[in-house]
Amino acid sequence: MNFELSPTLAADQTAIDHLLDLAFGLSRRTKTSYRLREGSTATPGLGFVVRDAELGVVGSISYWPLAIGASGCQALLLGPIAVHPQRQNRGIGLLLMRESLAKAKSFNHQLVLLIGDAPYYERVGFKQVPEGQMLLPGPFDAKRFMYLELLEGALAQTRGLVLPQHRFAG
Repeated sequence: MNFELSPTLAADQTAIDHLLDLAFGLSRRTKTSYRLREGSTATPGLGFVVRDAELGVVGSISYWPLAIGASGCQALLLGPIAVHPQRQNRGIGLLLMRESLAKAKSFNHQLVLLIGDAPYYERVGFKQVPEGQMLLPGPFDAKRFMYLELLEGALAQTRGLVLPQHRFAG
């Protein structure tokens, strides 16, 4: 199958919401990762969709600005990332991550955080956040709290509570 990767457009939002409901269900909005998006706007230039001729939008990824600790160190929250159930296991998620992470690095972002399944995200280099280094505003499984340094050493500068950054400074 041929897939087309393109930047997310405002007109894609309804299709993305439908895709997220298909992939994660309506309970997705109660998760701690959603608390990290409240009051924020997705980071410009890092949202992508994958389309196919039959189903339309079959993949989506976005990133959100975060501030960490009293010093306000900046990071990105990856997610949500979703792939249509009929198009899973075809490399769409990896394509979305590789392309968007390369773009984030080109924009000089230094650190990306997420809450997710280690075996999946380890394929693009994510590692578990050292226990106790950062806290999230809600319940989370520390084994699923992961990071990727886009600049070597970026994690060492971060300590404290992770919160949404309500203004984009990138």
